[in-house]
Amino acid sequence: MSDDQSLASKKTNFTFFSTSSSITRRDATGSKSKDCTRQTELNQPPEVAKREEANIVRAKILVALIIILAGSALGASTYFLVKDQEQTIFENQFAGYASEILTVSQQKADQLFSALDAFSNSIASQAASENALRNTTWPFYAVPDWSIKAKGLAQLTGASDPDVAFSLVVKAEERDKFNEFAAQAVPKWYQESVKIERSEITAAELWQKTVPFIHIYDFQNDFQPVTPPENSQSIPLLQVYPLRFPRGSPLMPPLFDLVYAPGSSTLLNVSRSIRKPVMGFTDIDIATDAATPASQIVQPIYDTVDSEAEDRTVVAFAGIRLHWLDYFKNILTDGEFGVIVVLQSACPTLNRYAESFGNFASGVVTYRIDGPNAEYLGDADLHDPRYDGMENSDVFVDLGIDESELPDGTCIPTLTLHVYPSEDLEQSFQTSKATEYTEVVVVGFVFTSLVFLLYDYFVRRRQTKVMERITRQDKIMANVFPAAIRHRLYQSQEKQQNDRSVWHSEHGDFNDDSENPDFEGDSYLPAPMADLFPSVSVVFADIAGFTAWSSAREPQQVFVLLENIYGAFDKIAYRHSVFKVETVGDCYVSAVGLPEPVDKHVVVACKFARECKLKMKEVTLKLEVSLGPDTGDLDLRTGIHR
Repeated sequence: MSDDQSLASKKTNFTFFSTSSSITRRDATGSKSKDCTRQTELNQPPEVAKREEANIVRAKILVALIIILAGSALGASTYFLVKDQEQTIFENQFAGYASEILTVSQQKADQLFSALDAFSNSIASQAASENALRNTTWPFYAVPDWSIKAKGLAQLTGASDPDVAFSLVVKAEERDKFNEFAAQAVPKWYQESVKIERSEITAAELWQKTVPFIHIYDFQNDFQPVTPPENSQSIPLLQVYPLRFPRGSPLMPPLFDLVYAPGSSTLLNVSRSIRKPVMGFTDIDIATDAATPASQIVQPIYDTVDSEAEDRTVVAFAGIRLHWLDYFKNILTDGEFGVIVVLQSACPTLNRYAESFGNFASGVVTYRIDGPNAEYLGDADLHDPRYDGMENSDVFVDLGIDESELPDGTCIPTLTLHVYPSEDLEQSFQTSKATEYTEVVVVGFVFTSLVFLLYDYFVRRRQTKVMERITRQDKIMANVFPAAIRHRLYQSQEKQQNDRSVWHSEHGDFNDDSENPDFEGDSYLPAPMADLFPSVSVVFADIAGFTAWSSAREPQQVFVLLENIYGAFDKIAYRHSVFKVETVGDCYVSAVGLPEPVDKHVVVACKFARECKLKMKEVTLKLEVSLGPDTGDLDLRTGIHR
């Protein structure tokens, strides 16, 4: 064709075929910025790769969340499981301590009752014999060898500092005669006791500090001893062990009327009514310098040793008082500590010595047991309320008291023992195992996460390299096929892979499809894509004089010429939405109106041909320096088929 050839008027139908599967969409906006836009588009990863990358990112996030949640859940479960095991061990161990304390304390109390009962029976038996020989009657009786017998009883209790007492029931009409009897019996007993107990005070000095008649103290008149009210029965102390002054008093205790003694009066009344021994509080230990609560047991003594006699009468009482601490010592062993014991009495009383000694008997006292030792904490319930749910309690001594046998309004001296753990005991079972085990679990998950991240790094690096290769290949294919064709090819390829997977699942797997007798060689080939474009203009452009010029040039120079010319034509084609079909040697074939229809395709084709012709002249003139002077003589022949 000549450069001045007119446009053909014949209408041409153009059919476009493609079977390639790697393409990229390109847009035609007609603006000057199309080159930049196209370059940006070519740099983007393929659409399938984008979707897969997004799926991979979501999967990684999901796996990371699962690892974090699983690690947190397992770490928390480990921590609370170990803590729960420690708590269970603590509760079981404390239950063992509490059971041991309750059992041993009650055993000690039972042994004390048995010893005091045997002591009282021996007194009653000896008194019956001596009264028969001397023709005397109760209450005119003093226990011979009192200090020896009382010391033996004290040793049986195992207590550190007990008080043993013997008192008699004296009727009002017998009071004067009993005072005369006591004036002879008490000094005689003093002499025996001073010798046995090796007291530094003489019997005479002790008698001088003894009120020589049954008496009580007038608390409103400077503790002056006075005679009890007339026509009232008295229960005076006659003998005590050991010889010592009550705390804060200059007078010895013999002949003090226990009917008016704080704490003792209730126990005596209950014991006389039920004819059984009873146990209760004394408000403070007034016999020593230690102002601590003490337990007091009162055992009735009868006028006959026949326990079956219905008419026997209570004529005296044997009593013993010892510190509550003695009940709780030597129960636990070393290393077993921090147990709180609360002892509660059903009969709290106001101590008559409160004004002098500053003590109020609330009926509740608290002790702490640490191994073989015990400590008095105070006259209140001082346990930690947090451990209320772990309380172990029991009646300290079951006296078997029948309320119907008591006068109305009489308080039953019931003692209840409550055992609680302390914070120190709980902390002794709290170890660092929970934290250590949790740290091991967390470190394990952190290590797993690091391995996962390291593996992900290498996989991602490999994927990046693969993606770079795919992107480079896609750039090449994007220059060949338009976006619409590429999109259809992607869909065709995905359908082909799915059909192949279904076929293999139905017919079995083969290393080579040709080994399968049912395999059809072209069954996996995609169907060719063919579209009809009725309104298309085809532009043919070849280089005039190229054959002679190229025969005198090196192949590299020929390539430089074609690369520069065709590259310039590609840019012009992109601006005008001209589709480049192919290049054959020095011939550049393009079309207007496909794959997207263009209304004025002939006009666009003419403009494209004209710009290519001008650009050809511009490029050859620039290349004359490097490719030779006759390069500028080359010209472009164009033809348009409509």
